[in-house]
Amino acid sequence: MLKDNVETFLGCDTPYGEARIVLFGAPFDSTTSFRPGTRFASRTMRAESYGLETYSPYLDLDMEEARVFDGGDLELCFGDTERALGDIEAFARGILMDGKKPFLVGGEHLVTLPVLRAMKERYDDLAILHFDAHTDLREEYLGARLSHATVMRRAWELVGDGGLFQFGIRSGERAEFYWAREHTQLQKFDFTGLQETMERLAGRPVYLTVDLDVLDPSFFPGTGTPEPGGVTFLDLLGAVRCVLRHDYIVGCDMVELSPHYDASGASTAAALKLLREMLLAWEAPQIRAAI
Repeated sequence: MLKDNVETFLGCDTPYGEARIVLFGAPFDSTTSFRPGTRFASRTMRAESYGLETYSPYLDLDMEEARVFDGGDLELCFGDTERALGDIEAFARGILMDGKKPFLVGGEHLVTLPVLRAMKERYDDLAILHFDAHTDLREEYLGARLSHATVMRRAWELVGDGGLFQFGIRSGERAEFYWAREHTQLQKFDFTGLQETMERLAGRPVYLTVDLDVLDPSFFPGTGTPEPGGVTFLDLLGAVRCVLRHDYIVGCDMVELSPHYDASGASTAAALKLLREMLLAWEAPQIRAAI
């Protein structure tokens, strides 16, 4: 059983044995190809979360009612990608073995892959929902098969055709978009068709991965690979609520905040607010049943 963390995200202080969701940070950005810094996201978010209210006026729910344990940040080896990914996978596997749901805070997007590997062991029919500005479908990047630019290609190798659903995509190589036509469901630019996708996936275990650069950089400049033409905060908020209200969501993550690229702190605040709303949307059925 995991021990209590000294510093926690606001409202995420339920004892491990009583928690339904386990939040944890993976401060890793060793394959970042443009601007590093996502390794500082979870630490910064945890420290600045106390400027946020626990109450959500969107959902009329409070983090004090949620059963979330903050497991802190993993200590990862920056010089060995495979070892770092192995440590993340082992941690996620332990959470699943204890009958709890993992919520990962990155870190670059590659940290999603080891959690997916652990999820696939438990859920053979796993489906993946991917919100992002980028396709992340390259076979390799600069000779490396393990990269934030290849993570969804590696994810597809786990779930195959009919298992990967991508939304908000607006950047990638032509070859990636053409490959996606045959192997993934890819919605460019926005979340059109998301509700219909959720209806198709009803009853199937679903993992949600949110790359925060899906947001337009005018709302969210604090990321390593900003891409103009993105969605608004309210667009993304509506999309994650559309997903997380369903009882077949088995895990999720939030990645690619680089706090120091936005000195105003607005990007960190946006990530924190989205984190609160995601946790509460995921916990809503259990909270309301207990009231």
